[in-house]
Amino acid sequence: MKADKVRNLTDAELHHQEKDLADQLFKLKFQMNMGQTESLKKVRGLRKDIARVKTILGERNRSTAGQKK
Repeated sequence: MKADKVRNLTDAELHHQEKDLADQLFKLKFQMNMGQTESLKKVRGLRKDIARVKTILGERNRSTAGQKK
């Protein structure tokens, strides 16, 4: 997922996206532990996507907190 695409989402959509990505990561890690898959690239990609979403949410929270003062 590209950062530009993430920036165009609303806060509610970002929170939903974060939950979906975390759920996918959990399922993939579970499959890896059970020996069903060896897809390390997907795990890395999901972790990076989660980080992008959290970064943009943090930026938005900091910008709104700065405007309220």
